Amino acid sequence: MSSSKRVLITQAAKEVIDTLRKRFGSELMFHQSGGCCDGSSPMCFEKGDFKVGSQDIWMGEVYGCDFFMSADQFDYWKHTELTLDVTPGRGSSFSIEIPMGIRFMIRSRLFTLEEFESLPPVKTGEELLSES
Repeated sequence: MSSSKRVLITQAAKEVIDTLRKRFGSELMFHQSGGCCDGSSPMCFEKGDFKVGSQDIWMGEVYGCDFFMSADQFDYWKHTELTLDVTPGRGSSFSIEIPMGIRFMIRSRLFTLEEFESLPPVKTGEELLSES
């Protein structure tokens, strides 16, 4: 039975998610691409507003939100525990929290070998698309 999680969340990030859920009245999701805009900052979308591709990796669920990462980014971060947090300041992304004057960010630490070996498997976007 796996006990480690790939993505954790701070209380501050939970409070922002609660605010966004009330504001938008819908489920939310996260994607971290490592591409343009805020680089590797996690971006929050209303679920379905970001189209997950076959090369995206589902990292798991964090506070009821699916968390995806591009495969290239995952290759760098696969040995790392990510913690979703928020910080003051406006990012340059399309993430829905930006008008609040804050942005989501990631804090990280390397997994121990024991933690890494107990992680649940990830799914590719292709696998998720074939399940639906």
